[in-house]
Amino acid sequence: MARLALLIWSLGPMVWQLYTSLRPTEALTGGLGGGLGGPGGWTFAHYQQLLHGNPPFQIYLLNSALVGASSTALTLALAVPCAYALSRLGRNASRSLSLLVAAAAAFPAVLLFLALLELARNWHLANNLLALSLPYAGLCLPLAILLLQASFRDIPMELEEAAVMEGMGLWQRLRWVLLPLMTPAMASAALLIFIFCWNEYPIALTWLSRSDLLTLAPAMARIAGSSVYTIPYGAFAAATVLGSAPLILLMLLFQRQIISGLTQGAIKG
Repeated sequence: MARLALLIWSLGPMVWQLYTSLRPTEALTGGLGGGLGGPGGWTFAHYQQLLHGNPPFQIYLLNSALVGASSTALTLALAVPCAYALSRLGRNASRSLSLLVAAAAAFPAVLLFLALLELARNWHLANNLLALSLPYAGLCLPLAILLLQASFRDIPMELEEAAVMEGMGLWQRLRWVLLPLMTPAMASAALLIFIFCWNEYPIALTWLSRSDLLTLAPAMARIAGSSVYTIPYGAFAAATVLGSAPLILLMLLFQRQIISGLTQGAIKG
């Protein structure tokens, strides 16, 4: 019973958004009465409005996917060597540097907002989707380092020593010995980074002004405020469903790796 209640609590908001996205505007605003499946029936008009808009909503999804993928790749490319080096330092040095990285991860990103805005203006980075991956990678890097560092420490040193005995260099050990064992942890870190980039709003809002370059969060804000006189409940709900679907699909596809990465090192025999 408790599991059923937890399931309903978790899925309730998404089910409600799906329901709202399939109801006509008149039913949502009270013109046709309330009730589930009440007058007005069901409609895909809100989805058609989004997918055939100017620009179409799928452009925002592609932009967010591009920014998320590039930011994730850049963050992992920087985090892996940093985490490896941090895990192989002496105990005191590793602890001190880990505290600094943890402090950077806990630093409120909103305090960097004006500085990032000045960088975008002075370096002409505005309206450039790939350039948006630079601040995103910088904000996600500390957390990624901490996650991967813990996983590197769980790998037995004997494996790396055996690779050294076989004549492998540092990058060969990383490529052929360590990184295959790090797949669950890297999948977890990659998903967390991707979700942050997918949902990030203030930086994307100020760095991107062209409608065809907007990512999902600022695009949805425009949908929500598209009319002064009415609130587009149906269109906003449809945008929420479409924007959440890729993340849900990623979770379903990689749930085994994600759970393994999050629990790695939690139990030691």
